[in-house]
Amino acid sequence: MAFDLAVIGSGGAAFAAAIAARRKDRSVVMIEHGTIGGTCVNTGCVPSKALLAAAEARHVALSANRFPGIRTSAEDVDLAELIEGKRALVEDMRADKYVDLAAEYGWEIVSGHARFAEGPALAVELADGGSRRIEAAHYVIATGSQPWAPYIEGLTEAGYLISTTAMELEALPSSLLVVGGNYIGLEQAQLFARLGVEVTVVEALDHLAPNEEPEAGEAIAQVFADEGITVRTGATISRLRREGGRVVATVDGQELVAEEVLVATGRRPVTDGLNLDAVGVQVDAHGEVVVDEYLRTTNPRIWAAGDVTGHPQFVYVAGAHGAVVADNALDGADRVLDYRHLPRVTFTSPAIAGVGLTDAQAERAGLDCECRVLPLENVPRALVNRDTRGLIKVVAERGTGRVVGVTAVAEGAGDVIAAAVYAVQAGMSVDQMANTWCPYLTMAEGLKLAAQTFTRDVAKLSCCAS
Repeated sequence: MAFDLAVIGSGGAAFAAAIAARRKDRSVVMIEHGTIGGTCVNTGCVPSKALLAAAEARHVALSANRFPGIRTSAEDVDLAELIEGKRALVEDMRADKYVDLAAEYGWEIVSGHARFAEGPALAVELADGGSRRIEAAHYVIATGSQPWAPYIEGLTEAGYLISTTAMELEALPSSLLVVGGNYIGLEQAQLFARLGVEVTVVEALDHLAPNEEPEAGEAIAQVFADEGITVRTGATISRLRREGGRVVATVDGQELVAEEVLVATGRRPVTDGLNLDAVGVQVDAHGEVVVDEYLRTTNPRIWAAGDVTGHPQFVYVAGAHGAVVADNALDGADRVLDYRHLPRVTFTSPAIAGVGLTDAQAERAGLDCECRVLPLENVPRALVNRDTRGLIKVVAERGTGRVVGVTAVAEGAGDVIAAAVYAVQAGMSVDQMANTWCPYLTMAEGLKLAAQTFTRDVAKLSCCAS
């Protein structure tokens, strides 16, 4: 039997493609060699945010004395119990959002390793022994990505954690060295620090969150300093060794010592073992499957979706990819995605979020822009929260005032940026944003206030005045 669509992988992109195909009443088979659900639900978004929420609860208990008359405390963490709760949550969500859906929509999941063969076809080494040849009209590569570690002398011999294994620990290390100051490294650093671990972050570039505005990196660095996290930016680890049960890292000629090291330097696509050469599917130097704007590979019957393509590694991109691939492969729809207004969030506390262009990106794009930075001291919601750590930055085209980018460092920054997406996508000007209705005492009011700073001093305005 030939299927209409054969999908390799079972994460966000894979399930979105399969669901879209079944809605068209097309036959689908899915091949997965590991746990159903992919990175997000099993080892990425869901478990990390669950643990970050737990760490935030403990931090709130320890920091509530910023409110007059409030006295709280927090006991030491029972990490084994916390991790067991995380596993239970993951299992429930995996069942609800993945395993049960396959049965509901009616497609077959084959457990085994798939590799391409001439045809094209798939040769599947089944998990329970034996093999199976699968043929389909179209194929989707949705194998995702995995943590990547750079070469550091002694790293392999010393042993190291990645985000996946760190979130499976059942006892807290006394100290942790985090290599990498981008979103995964920042989240993991604050998570373990708030659980009671002494944490040091080493980032090779000159500020934390190097893909965001420098002001955002500076703001989160100050937060980390306030919470006792040591930060070393513009620093390179040249060597690691394990000595007396601890890791010794040589950083720009100095030695840093920690019980464990966690490497969070990015992710790379998973394409090993797929035998892509046999069917003429090209990959680039990083292993990313080369696709056109329709997500078609260099073989017209094979498509790719999600992290494996080298597009932004967000589960909402993967989900959109899956639906687009189903439309393009099965209906010839020629759908194309627009990534210009894609939001991004780092779930630290306060969070870092952005949409559109940073100041530097706008300049490189040849835009003549002007920027305003609004410290949270000017946002009433932050004042009543008694936590004014953070900022909102707006990048606007000079002359037209068109908003081309927004960055927020704030509690609930992701929700703020969700509102900013609509403004940027609609091509709103700062004047329009400054004069748009916004509820008082919300963090999103900071968008309106930041837009007002282009024409007035908001520190000299009464509440809700324009």
